[in-house]
Amino acid sequence: MFPAEYSDRGAQTRSHTHALGGTMPTPAQEDSTAARSAQHGAENDAATAATRAEDRSGYFAVLVFPLLIIAGGLAGFFFSDTISQAAPAVNPMLGVVMLTMGLTLRPVDFGLVIKRPVPVLLGVVAQYVIMPLVALGIVTLLDLPPLIAAGVILVGCAPGGTASNVVSYLARGDVALSVTMTSISTLLAPLLTPLLTLWLAGQYMPLDGGSMALTIVNVVLLPVLAGIVIRMLLPRITEALLPVLPWLSVLAISVIVAIVVSGSAETIISAGLLVLVAVILHNVAGMALGYGAAALFRLPVPSRRTTAIEVGMQNSGLAAGLAAQYMDPLSALPGAVFSVWHNVSGALFATLCRSIDKRKTAAEARTGAEAAAA
Repeated sequence: MFPAEYSDRGAQTRSHTHALGGTMPTPAQEDSTAARSAQHGAENDAATAATRAEDRSGYFAVLVFPLLIIAGGLAGFFFSDTISQAAPAVNPMLGVVMLTMGLTLRPVDFGLVIKRPVPVLLGVVAQYVIMPLVALGIVTLLDLPPLIAAGVILVGCAPGGTASNVVSYLARGDVALSVTMTSISTLLAPLLTPLLTLWLAGQYMPLDGGSMALTIVNVVLLPVLAGIVIRMLLPRITEALLPVLPWLSVLAISVIVAIVVSGSAETIISAGLLVLVAVILHNVAGMALGYGAAALFRLPVPSRRTTAIEVGMQNSGLAAGLAAQYMDPLSALPGAVFSVWHNVSGALFATLCRSIDKRKTAAEARTGAEAAAA
């Protein structure tokens, strides 16, 4: 989850009108009008500059985060003997990630469930239907080994990814909807993630769904709720910390990835390419089907983009941690790879959306110019 500035940032339009009462303006009126126009132009310039700065910050975050996670993976691979001893730190690191998410949330973020129930419910249902079933289809299509197959399915059963909000902002999606979808899917994770994983991945290995659910409550639900309460009690301190929280989150995820990779360093070389193919197919198919589901329900384009992002981007750090604890170190590898790839694909999707918007705006400007000339 990224700072609330992305969920608060909307498209702002300003207009300045004045009536002259059918008479010629006096010099004082002309000076006043000119001053207001200059102020209006300065405000627009400042708003544009602020938006561009946020865009650069967002792209920087989305593109740098995977590099930090890759660095964690390389550390885990080359220093596996040392880092593997930190395996008990996975759950505390997951708790840190979810606490940072909770600190970015406010009770008002859940109000969208009542105001716009259809897109919220559609996104959450698609999250827990499309991604698990797509995962099952991919592991069957690629005939993946049982340990890897179980890990891919667990990724599909995880809630929405914590980076989805900033990607939705960059893609000019519905950021408020993104925040609500991620929040609701995360709160449902203690029930749905172990239930779906037990149902779909239980054929590959024995699983303890009850223990997994308890772990999710401890490392996901409780930290998120604690973060919300802390923000309510200490709003000023929390607001000051918001710019730092994404970096704290990604550092914790990088540590998780390092530990996960250290546990399966010997098999990464042989299985790495196969896992990467499965992860890419899973992510791209999820985004495409998520967009299609939103289009089927005739949601506006920004909501379609957000639904695609929410469905395709998973909380893969959680999946990696759960796989390392309840499955096998090799089963955690899909979650580790997904943590890198979905940030890259999210940045590419945002760039594509902005390119489409730019071409559409240019086409509308040409049409308007031609109509005026005619």
